Amino acid sequence: MTRSLRQRFKDYRLERRIRKNRLVTKDGHCNIEFGNVLHKNGFAYVLDFWTTLVETRWRFILLYFVASYSLSWLIFGLLWYWLARNNGDLYWQNPPPDHKPCAINVNDMTNAFLNALETQTGMGCGNLFVTDLCPGSVAVLTIQMVVGLFIGIFWCGIVMTKITLPKKRAKTITFSKSAVICPKKGTLCLQIRVANLRKTLMIGSQIYGKLLRTTVTGGETVILDQVSIDFMVDAGKDNLFFMCPLTLYHIIDKSSPFFDMAVDTLHQQDFELVVFLDGMDESTSSSCQVRTSYIPREIMWGYDFLPIISRSKERRYRVDFSNIAKVVPVPTAHCSRCYHNEPGNHLHLHGTDTKSVEVFDMELPKSTKM
Repeated sequence: MTRSLRQRFKDYRLERRIRKNRLVTKDGHCNIEFGNVLHKNGFAYVLDFWTTLVETRWRFILLYFVASYSLSWLIFGLLWYWLARNNGDLYWQNPPPDHKPCAINVNDMTNAFLNALETQTGMGCGNLFVTDLCPGSVAVLTIQMVVGLFIGIFWCGIVMTKITLPKKRAKTITFSKSAVICPKKGTLCLQIRVANLRKTLMIGSQIYGKLLRTTVTGGETVILDQVSIDFMVDAGKDNLFFMCPLTLYHIIDKSSPFFDMAVDTLHQQDFELVVFLDGMDESTSSSCQVRTSYIPREIMWGYDFLPIISRSKERRYRVDFSNIAKVVPVPTAHCSRCYHNEPGNHLHLHGTDTKSVEVFDMELPKSTKM
């Protein structure tokens, strides 16, 4: 039991360290920190307050919502109290019998706050009300109603914008937890599987990748050097018919950055493969981008994905999402040079095969789930 807990804690620390070192997490969030931002640049967040609020967490949105209404009631409560006191409406001012009050029963700050609340919300309950005998009360009432309407419209817009954010649609697009390298259509390919969990299409879908790595050229170290990675399906790489899960593949040839890697050196590399899917939702016509990333330990050499699409007895197409993360060993060369019979300094000069045909269901930590 102790050994099991120790191993779990060790795996947890390892996963935390890997997640911290990633630029893009499995669910698409960018793990980057901004430092030494100038005050004048930080003030730009205040100027662009709409985007700042839309990107704010819900807990703070609720806090700002309550604070904005409470502050407006407090400010107009002070105005009503000042107006009543200036007009001599307070009971301790002993108004004469023929006095023309601006507000009835506004005798202290509590009554003034409740009067502002009832006026702005239109509740109209209690014995607090405004008269038409005072021009100041009519003006304050009009201004408060306009301000209240603007506050309500503003927060309705914020809430609706947050609910309809395109990244919410991106949560129904899922990538396979691991990538595989195996022969495909007469060449060696790196494959990734992507699935749309909704029946509505993603129009004009395009998928591409970026390989991020640190390179040293001429004594100069370039951090996060980006190399473009092209992915394609059987029908091409643009305007995908993304109705059912697709298996994307990148051809590992001489122009590919994976060409010099091998089965025993892949996991020793230091890189991150970031995959992007751009498209437009058919229902809302909103554009969205889905991202995920793969590090060397999440790329399996010599495996292939199990089929995920079949036909039922009723001759209908059926998608089995339980197979989206399942792989099976296939005969694969040890390196790309071996596969293409290219001369190189790798130890394995001939292709090798994996004779096992056992099916594996890859179980990754929960933090890597889409």
